[in-house]
Amino acid sequence: MNPNFILLAIPFFLLGMLFEFIWGRFKGTNFYNFEDTLTNLNIGIGSQAFNALLKALLLTLYVFIYDHFAFFHLGTSIWSFLLCLVAYDFTFYWAHRWGHEMNIFWGAHIVHHQSQEYNLSVALRQSWFHTALGFVIFLPLPLLGFDPLIFAGAAAFATLYQFWIHTRHIKSIGIFEWVFNSPSHHRVHHGVNDKYLDKNYAAVFIIWDRMFGTFCKEEEEPDYGITTPLNSFNPVWANLHFYEDLKEGYKKMGSFKDKFLLTFRGPAYLGMLIGQKGSAAETPEKFRTRVPLNMQLYVTFQFFVLLFALVSYMSHFKELSLFYQLAFFVLIALTTLNCGGIMENKSWVMPVEIIRFAAFLTLYNSCYFFHYRQYVVYTLAGSVLLTLGCLTWMLLNRRLGPKEITA
Repeated sequence: MNPNFILLAIPFFLLGMLFEFIWGRFKGTNFYNFEDTLTNLNIGIGSQAFNALLKALLLTLYVFIYDHFAFFHLGTSIWSFLLCLVAYDFTFYWAHRWGHEMNIFWGAHIVHHQSQEYNLSVALRQSWFHTALGFVIFLPLPLLGFDPLIFAGAAAFATLYQFWIHTRHIKSIGIFEWVFNSPSHHRVHHGVNDKYLDKNYAAVFIIWDRMFGTFCKEEEEPDYGITTPLNSFNPVWANLHFYEDLKEGYKKMGSFKDKFLLTFRGPAYLGMLIGQKGSAAETPEKFRTRVPLNMQLYVTFQFFVLLFALVSYMSHFKELSLFYQLAFFVLIALTTLNCGGIMENKSWVMPVEIIRFAAFLTLYNSCYFFHYRQYVVYTLAGSVLLTLGCLTWMLLNRRLGPKEITA
């Protein structure tokens, strides 16, 4: 659960995506779309920022159970790590499966499936809330005596393993795929075609799917996304939209008992209840917007500012007061929100941008004033220059161009 391994992996994630993009252009099969890719990355940034808020609480809970209720302690060794990896992966299989079969969990996990593309950036498109909802499923592991460091290592390995399987460039790998998850298996999992829905939940070991009847072999290239497309590049809405559907479902249920049970029923039932289709068209229309080059450059610049902010936020998280921990997360979320608004040509982006930079100037400089006062002169000058430059850029390019949806 310690997010530091993500910080170390960020350069490799970006290099992997760059290599995949270049390779795709070389092969004449580019699977990247600018708006979709940037949205995936911004959602990933928000996920890591939110998980930083949860880390201390969840690790404390794990350690408390391990210290006071574990049946025995397995210690730290290569064997305990391998055993923990198998136990973690088995638990992940059920957590992932229930993430598709229960509305309360699907409302979070759906974020990972919303992209209508399939490339390495999709691996980073992770829900902001799924860790908070799903962590309880992993609590038997400290009872079984797995040391917190061993658990963190197994979780890190399983998480990093799943990055490379989000590609369309690697086809079948033969006998390897009898035991381990692969790009071919995971493409099926992201498929929205009827025969591919709710298959191949594995993280590392595909054997769980083979054992429990959820395995499906890739026969043709899947269509990707969700059965009712999101049609938005807004990271905040991406994390909340299913719960709006669930609220509509609650309105159609009579008793409190029925409303409660709907929370744990499947998304197919909810879709039928509120009149959504339960499967996608064979060739689903892809959501696209036309973003002028100058605004593509602007939101790309904002992404790198966000990335720098995330690294700083996570690196200095323990030094911040609770107020700044929460405030900087809200500022990160607001930045992802406005980048999505720019890519959708929303009328509210300029007022929100002004509010965002006012909040940035206040929070950033007051934080340095109270925590790192010796640097505040430099941060004040740099933040003012950044704010003036970005707002000038926006003011000079307020006509963002028409929105266009294409297949």
